[in-house]
Amino acid sequence: MSDAVTRAAQILKDHRASIDRLDAILVYTLGERFKHTQAVGRLKAEHALPPSDTAREAAQIARLTDLAQQADLDPEFAKKFLNFIIQEVIQHHKQHQS
Repeated sequence: MSDAVTRAAQILKDHRASIDRLDAILVYTLGERFKHTQAVGRLKAEHALPPSDTAREAAQIARLTDLAQQADLDPEFAKKFLNFIIQEVIQHHKQHQS
């Protein structure tokens, strides 16, 4: 292999190692987030509060859109990702209600 190909292979390996670490951080962060949303769901169920809070959801989407722009991440992707998480959380909250 040429030096350029060897160097490219090392750079690729380094990028992949960083991606693997970041994937682990994302999974553990989501796990921690869902622990808190499960607690919120139980609290809402105990006090007969609705599983969804549209004002909070809208504020979160606006906040995450701003953060995405600051992080140079596509804001539309960030919105889709957050909406997916919100729908999962609402489903969990509904399960606590039953």
